[in-house]
Formats: sequence, structure tokens, C-alpha cells
Amino acid sequence: MNKKTVLVTGSSRGIGKAIAIKFAKKNYNVVINCLKSEDRLLAVKKEIEGYNVSCLTYLGDVGDYENAKELFSLIKKQFGGIDILVNNAGISYIGLFQDMEPDVWGKMMNTNITSIYNCCHFAIPEMVTRKQGKIINISSVWGITGASCEVAYSATKGAVNALTKALAKELAPSGIQVNAVACGAIDTEMNYFLDDQELIDLINDIPAGRLGQAEEVADFVYQIATKHSYLTGQAIVFDGGWI
Repeated sequence: MNKKTVLVTGSSRGIGKAIAIKFAKKNYNVVINCLKSEDRLLAVKKEIEGYNVSCLTYLGDVGDYENAKELFSLIKKQFGGIDILVNNAGISYIGLFQDMEPDVWGKMMNTNITSIYNCCHFAIPEMVTRKQGKIINISSVWGITGASCEVAYSATKGAVNALTKALAKELAPSGIQVNAVACGAIDTEMNYFLDDQELIDLINDIPAGRLGQAEEVADFVYQIATKHSYLTGQAIVFDGGWI
């Protein structure tokens, strides 16, 4: 049987990298992407190919429609299409909302939500034709509760959660499941701005008593993508009991 194919956006590091490697270990062809960290992306490609699967890399902003179109054209040529889409690309911004410049707001909306539109736009028609497919969006607990000094980030992740629920209803008759994983505090570079005391205080607020690991998110995403055909339209909180 032909290998299935997964696309993971924003996969040169952190959660995206862990997800890509998880699927490689499970014998999937893997498509990875990032904006500009070519060295990191190629290092992930090398690691993925160590599991005897094919890996396609794409360096570029999938928040740009033409880039996403080019990416899916390359995927079509090499693999014929994708079975699973993991929309992971995302950026954060820490600071007062009133101090946020319009270009920063626009960049965040482009990366965190428009990229999902673009990739879904190109992935869905083929999935509908085959009457199967999985779309998993990596979201955040801040999309559910909101966070002071992370207003724009919270807004984008709230949009991701709403898109997930609505798109799931639209695609369910076609046999396609759409879910989101609303992550809590995960031990990735996105949290490296915290000093030692801030990190201790954060961990003390988490009932599980620790940060989550990117590999744990990857395991959960793989489970959603491969084990459940009735689970859809959910923004599943993955946060150690934090919120």
C-alpha cells in the first residue's frame, strides 16, 4: 500500500517538528514548512528521512496565498495529495494592545489564521473527492480564556477554534474530521522569554506541576489523526489542568 502523507506547517522546531517526526516514525510521507529557517528545516528533513520515508520541504510563508498554492502544487506532483493537514504555523506577541503597531497585528493574523485558510482551501477539494481526511489545527488555551498582554494572539486562536467548529460541521458529511488542540504551557522556544522566577510561578499554577512537552502534543495529534473517525468539531484543551 502507498504511504499516507501529512503536511505540518511551521515544522522547523517545537511542536511542529515533534509532530512531523512522530508521523515519520509511523511511516508517513511528511511535508514540512517554515518561513525562513532553512538550516533547521533541512535538519528536520534529514531526521525524518532517517525513518525511511519521503520528506518534502517548503521554505516560505503559507500565509501568502500564492506560496500555499505553490506548496500544494509540489505536494500534488510528489505525493498526489495529503491525507492529514496539521496547521501549526503560529507566532506570538507579548505587550500592551495599545502599543501594538498595525503591521504587527497584520503579520499575526496572516501567520496564525490566514495560513489556515490558505492550506485548507487547497487541501479540502481532494479530501472531499476521496471522502476522507483529517484537519488538525494547533490552537491555545488563550483562544478560550484570553490573556492580558496577548490580546492579538488570543484573538487569532479564538478564530482558529471557531473556524474548527464551523468547518467540521461543513465537512462532516464528506467524511472529513476537523479538530483543534488548544495547548497550554508547552516547553518550546515560544516560552523562552520567561525568566527563572516567572517560569517557577507558571509551573506552580499548573496542577500537573510541569510544562507539557512537544512530544506529548505530537502523540495526541497523531491519536486524533488516526484513531477517531467520530470525533470532530472540538477544541480540545491540552494543558495539565491549567485553566
